[in-house]
Amino acid sequence: MTDNKIVSISKFNKLKKSTSTKVKIVVQNISVFYGEKKAVDNISMNINQNEVTSLIGPSGCGKSTFIRCINRMNDVIENCKVEGNIFFDKTNINNPSVDIVKLRTSIGMVFQKPNPFPKSIYDNIVYAPRLHGLVSSKDEEKELVEKSLIEAGLFNEVKDRLDDSGTSLSGGQQQRLCIARAVAVNPSVILMDEPCSSLDPVATAVIEELIDELKKKRTIIIVTHNMQQAARVSEKTAFFHLGKLIEFSDTEVIFTKPKEKQTLGYITGRYG
Repeated sequence: MTDNKIVSISKFNKLKKSTSTKVKIVVQNISVFYGEKKAVDNISMNINQNEVTSLIGPSGCGKSTFIRCINRMNDVIENCKVEGNIFFDKTNINNPSVDIVKLRTSIGMVFQKPNPFPKSIYDNIVYAPRLHGLVSSKDEEKELVEKSLIEAGLFNEVKDRLDDSGTSLSGGQQQRLCIARAVAVNPSVILMDEPCSSLDPVATAVIEELIDELKKKRTIIIVTHNMQQAARVSEKTAFFHLGKLIEFSDTEVIFTKPKEKQTLGYITGRYG
């Protein structure tokens, strides 16, 4: 397979190198079991602040299971056991003393399928801030709703219909509403599990532009089946296969000069 069949980053938007090299999340020897089956096998990596890290690999390779470790979403899955340590701002999130509600406020999540609450656009945004006591007046709520929708690139489209149901929006708008809902509690990390897989190309492009803006204030980890998307949006890319982390490096290295034959085989379409 010749080099010109490797995914070429030159086709895509130039990646903006982050000026920050501060490590935000340290993953040490994470393994995940569903009963006796090992779904994630001894993963270690450092995730930098204010960067986008993409997780790629074939379906069923452990990407989504792994990303759910970072805000302990696997805790709610029966017969799921997680081994190893994850340090978020130097705190081990797997320590029994960690407040999981507070952790998930700091590490937000956007899912594959847009899942707005069956409430108004306004109430979708303020529900969690009210719950956590982050707003104490109607004026504070209004300010937070506007700020969150602006950050999610949605305000101009919905500012005159905040009382409409969130489910009345288009698919792409619903996903941006879910992002606005996530940023409303001011997380420093946002996890995105294939956030564009159910969206059309136009809506996908809007979400990708939004990710580029979000990383200025936040750290983004995105699971994506779309290698071109990973090349466009991320500074770092991790390639998973059969529950193992095969290669983790700068995105440009992964897509132009991968060190592992398995990585090369995947990005050139030999399998996956």
